[in-house]
Parts: sequence; C-alpha cells; structure tokens
Amino acid sequence: IPDTDSIGFTGVTGGSRTTYTTGLAAYNAAHKLVVELKDRVANLWETEVANVQFAEATFTANGDSIGIQELAGKLDPTGGPATSTSSVNLAEAGNAYGVHICDLEVDLATGKTDVVRYTAIQDVGKAVHPQYAEGQIQGGAVQGIGWALNEEYFIVDDGSMSNKSFLDYRMPTSLDMPMIDTIMVEVPNPLHPYGVRGVGEVPICPPLSATTQAVKAATGKSYYELPVKPGRIIEALNGD
Repeated sequence: IPDTDSIGFTGVTGGSRTTYTTGLAAYNAAHKLVVELKDRVANLWETEVANVQFAEATFTANGDSIGIQELAGKLDPTGGPATSTSSVNLAEAGNAYGVHICDLEVDLATGKTDVVRYTAIQDVGKAVHPQYAEGQIQGGAVQGIGWALNEEYFIVDDGSMSNKSFLDYRMPTSLDMPMIDTIMVEVPNPLHPYGVRGVGEVPICPPLSATTQAVKAATGKSYYELPVKPGRIIEALNGD
C-alpha cells in the first residue's frame, strides 16, 4: 500500500491519463538510463562517451559491442546498479474524438426503451493494447447509456439518498445491453512519442446525446431532462 506521507504529489489513476502519462514517464526514464549506461560502457572500454552508440538493445564503440543483459553483469566495477527516474506533469495531452450511433426501440404503451444496437467510433491515437482500449470504450458507452435512460438519485426530505444500494440504483447490466460495437481509428497524437491518446473519458459523454436523440426519433418528442425514463416518455407522449 503506498505511503502518501512519504511520497510527493501525484495525480490520480484516471482522467484518460494513465497510459499516456505513465507511458511517457517510462519512455523518458528509459532514455535517461541509456545515457547512464553509455557512460558505464565508456568506463569499461576506456573510451569517450561520445564514441558509444546504442541501437537494438546493444551498445557499440570502436568495433566492440555488448548487449544490455551482458552489460548488467559487469556494472558493479563501474559504480553498481544503474538507475533512472522520470517525473511527468503534462500541461496538455492532445485532443480525443468520438462519434456514437444508438439504435433503440421504444414501447409507446409503457415507455420502456431497449437499446438494440450501439456503435462507438473513437480516435484512440495509438492503441497500445487494443483489447483494453476497446473495453474502455465499451464500458464508457454503457455508463453513459445508464445516465441517459435509468440512473438518478432519489433524495428524501432528510437529505438522504433513498436508492443508495445497487438493488435500488438502476444501472444497466449485461442483460440490458447489446454488444457495444467499437471502431477504433488510430491517428497518432503528435504530442506523444508513441502517438498515445487518452481513451477512457471520451466514450462516457456522447451516449447521453446519442441515446436521447434516438428516443426523440422514435417518439417524435424532445426531452430536456435526464434520464429519459419510461415515465417521462409517457408524459411527453400524453402532452403532459
């Protein structure tokens, strides 16, 4: 468990920043480590640091070469283990973009809404782990659909929340949702060495509008308050 009293301030694991920021910190730390190891190689071979080159996990200088694994076994005489650190506090992370398409059916007698197909298209920059990126898009879309159709707080007179358990707070489950179709567009982010963009926050926002507009198309009525639950749909259809 991290001891927050003994470490400096660090941002949360969230906000579309984890892969972007920690990945960049690891990238910078690795480059610093290469600089340190070049100095160690120069020490071993008694040559100038400027003569040492690094490519494909191998250091070379004046016709000699040594791999990282072999070099690791020879570090003690040069000053012990080589270490590197990097701290990243980014002022900007690059924009992210998404388009969502919602297909649904509304029972005009009861106001019940069923999402029958949902497609999320997103520019993810470079998908470092495509399956994880897809999962974030799908999870965000489902969360947004929940906000659009079901989720709300019921506050009673004493200020407490009456639907504070998962039994009463209506979130969508796998039984409510179709498979969320995802289309990942990979346009590298020029602000990151590997083109990474934040993925997690974007898919939460479009479902509120996409779902509400789909309900409007199905019922012919506009809705200005969320969630668009069955009662509100019936009221709109009845002109209340």
